[in-house]
Amino acid sequence: MNAGGRLALYGAGLVVAFGAAFAVAGAVVPGDIAATWVKKDEMNGHTEEAGTAAHGASEHTTADALKGLSLSAGGFTLSPVEAPGAVGEGGELSFRILDEAGEPVTSYATAHDKELHLIVVRSDGMLFRHVHPELDTGTGLWSLPWTWTDAGTYRVYADFTPSGKDAVGLTLTRTLQVAGSFAPTQPALSKVDDVDGYTVSLEGDLAAGASGELTITVTRDGEPVTTLQPYLGAFGHLVALREGDLAYLHVHAEGDDPEAGETSGPEIGFMAEAPTAGRYLLYLDFQVDGTVHSAEFVVEAAQAPHGEQSDTHDDSH
Repeated sequence: MNAGGRLALYGAGLVVAFGAAFAVAGAVVPGDIAATWVKKDEMNGHTEEAGTAAHGASEHTTADALKGLSLSAGGFTLSPVEAPGAVGEGGELSFRILDEAGEPVTSYATAHDKELHLIVVRSDGMLFRHVHPELDTGTGLWSLPWTWTDAGTYRVYADFTPSGKDAVGLTLTRTLQVAGSFAPTQPALSKVDDVDGYTVSLEGDLAAGASGELTITVTRDGEPVTTLQPYLGAFGHLVALREGDLAYLHVHAEGDDPEAGETSGPEIGFMAEAPTAGRYLLYLDFQVDGTVHSAEFVVEAAQAPHGEQSDTHDDSH
């Protein structure tokens, strides 16, 4: 993959096109817009088996199909999540995925090098974590050591693909309360983040109903970083949440899987389309010298002027 390898955004209520669609929803979605959303391949649902992405035809979705807003979907349910109840209290975060019969699921397909991606974020979009718990295949219990650093209301997302032919990826969620005083933060609009000595910038704009080009650039001390390493099977791994209801979507680099030892950078380009206006919280993971770094952006998707709507919408619906 070249240094300008595209990021592909999939899933929960956003439409982003990297030569494909990325479905984004506003907090209140007009019915005529919701009925014309187009998404790419359920990539949040994932359709990967053995780590290989299956890129197929676009399909329509509606507000009822928004991801990351329900504890059950597709016949699967996220069990209650057990975790420490207060700041500084050590313990484990654990849960199970249950099938239609209420039995724990013990077999999963691999997507982005993992069988399950766990996203935890506070309700105001702060304190984002993307981690990978361990599965006890005997009991179906996913778990990892856990300590809260701040109080508040948290959303926990389990992003996975069940095993089996034609299985699609799912994103299930529950809410947890962590005791203690909590003052919500209003994230400010930002297209630049300084993290661990790196400056990560995003250029371009999201516009509802029209596609546009976005570019993420990674520099260090003013110099371009050309040593981006694959992380979870891609050079960039992005999660996006819609402010307000925290509808979830998973993002990853589009194109051929990176070869062992291959590097990229400093730019990653993609085309993005948001069919409705609104504010979105973007969290980018990238890896250099074996260390993963996380950059955050807050962007506003404006309503595109009439006549500039993307032709990815099917007006027959």
